[in-house]
Amino acid sequence: MSTSSPTSADTSSDPALDPALDAALDPAVAALLRRNDQGLVPAVVQQHDTGDVLMLGWMDDEALRRTLTTGRGTYWSRSRQEYWVKGETSGHTQRVVEVRLDCDGDTLLVKVDQHGPACHTGDRTCFDAALLPLAGPAE
Repeated sequence: MSTSSPTSADTSSDPALDPALDAALDPAVAALLRRNDQGLVPAVVQQHDTGDVLMLGWMDDEALRRTLTTGRGTYWSRSRQEYWVKGETSGHTQRVVEVRLDCDGDTLLVKVDQHGPACHTGDRTCFDAALLPLAGPAE
């Protein structure tokens, strides 16, 4: 398991939005994380008051630190290889209400107050596109 961030530096951040830009993730929190080979942890994003699952994002230590310190959902884009703050360009922002770690330390649950659609398609959630058929109940 890698503990390093996908990138060594990100110069696109505005220091005014992230006052602790030079700080690191709390070592006690970092020690709890079980990252994949790319140093990432999946982050399931849920609307805090309805329980609706809105999206899945990826976080490394830096994205998690930014999320915890700014209260804004911040993720690592695997395709663009850069950090992104939800709503920074669309205006569909996330105010983070709480962040939880699962029992194995390998998945985050980010409870948010989502303003506007969460999905890049313009839908409220990324999980309303298709319902897959079940063959029957599991025994």
